[in-house]
Amino acid sequence: MIQNAKQLAKTIDYTLLSATACASDIAKLCSEAKQWGFFAVCVHPRWVSYAVDQLGGSDVKVVSVAGFPFGTNMPKIKAAEAREVIFAGADEVDIVADLASVIGKDGGYLRNEFVDVLKVCKVMKPPVVLKVIIEAAALSPDQIQFVCEIASDLGVDFVKTSTGFNSAGGARVEDVKLMKQFAPRCKIKAAGGIKTAKQALDMLDAGAERLGCSAAIGIIEEFSAMLAGSTT
Repeated sequence: MIQNAKQLAKTIDYTLLSATACASDIAKLCSEAKQWGFFAVCVHPRWVSYAVDQLGGSDVKVVSVAGFPFGTNMPKIKAAEAREVIFAGADEVDIVADLASVIGKDGGYLRNEFVDVLKVCKVMKPPVVLKVIIEAAALSPDQIQFVCEIASDLGVDFVKTSTGFNSAGGARVEDVKLMKQFAPRCKIKAAGGIKTAKQALDMLDAGAERLGCSAAIGIIEEFSAMLAGSTT
């Protein structure tokens, strides 16, 4: 149960994955993440080492991506991407699952992909958190179950709803509930289109432990106003 703005901020990966983001944008993202107390920033591989430098001395973590945003890269390429961002300083890696394997229920390919990246993440000391993005809005409940059960069986740390770039849409409460049900060994990250405090709280209530938000500051400001209004 989220009781204050600081608690809510600590569930948020403050995200900037625009292809046109420049150094000044990343610097601003990191400065705001420190100011507002977000759990992490999420940036493209290009900016990981820069974000690490900008966040020096703070407890804000750096998250980056692999196989983003389509998930069509070969497994060994995703693993290589994950290795590179970790060596650049990333604390966590969000990879996009091969959606063709999810939709076609090619469990062998999907398992190989997850294992390749898990090997990279778990050999690190300390182990690096791995999140798998499944584009839940593009999937049927049966397909969500399929990919979540594989991720859970293999020991993936988080299953994540969306990249925010798929035309099917972003995070939905009903998908978070299904993911929580079918991936009992994984945590859930809800991301994509979360722009209001109500949406954020609904995702957490549905079972998400982490949120990916580009509108993070507005969400915290709105939540703080809600709290202030409830005490008057």
